[in-house]
Amino acid sequence: MTKAFLPQMKAKNHGHIVTIASALGLFSTACVEDYCASKFGAVGFHESLAHELLAEDLDGIKTTLVCPYIVDTGMFAGCEIRRELRSLIPPLEPLYTVQQSMKAILAEQQMICIPRLMYIPFLARALLPWDANVATYRFMGGDKCMLPFIKNVETKTTNGHIKSS
Repeated sequence: MTKAFLPQMKAKNHGHIVTIASALGLFSTACVEDYCASKFGAVGFHESLAHELLAEDLDGIKTTLVCPYIVDTGMFAGCEIRRELRSLIPPLEPLYTVQQSMKAILAEQQMICIPRLMYIPFLARALLPWDANVATYRFMGGDKCMLPFIKNVETKTTNGHIKSS
C-alpha cells in the first residue's frame, strides 16, 4: 500500500501513513516468535519511512505508529499475565483501541502505545540491562503468558489441520 500511495504523497507533500503494529513489536514474549518478528518488522519499516520523510524535508506527510496491547478479539484467547496484574492490564476492548488510535491519528501523534502503561516496558527494554528486563518480564508473567494460548491452539489442530467440532 505504501508503495502505491507514497509517490503521490511525496509529490504533494501531503498525507498520513498509519502503521498498525503491536506492543509485541516493541518488546517480545515467548512462544510467538513469528508474530513478534512481524510486528518488530512493522515498527522498523515505520521508523525507517518516518526518517526518510524527515530526511527529504517532507513535513506535510504525517506518520503514526499504533502499538496496542492485546485486543480482545479472540486472536490470543487464553493469554494470561500474572493473576495479580490482570486487572491493571486487561485485554483491550476493540472499540476503545480504535478510539485511542483515531485520537492519535487526528492529533498527528507520531506513536501511541495503548494503554499508556505499555510505554514502560518499551522504555525499560531500551534503558535497563538484559537481566533486569528478564527479571521484570518473569515477575509480570511474560515468560509463561502465551502457554495457555499455545495449548488452545494445539488442541484445535492436529497434524497442521484444524479439527472440526
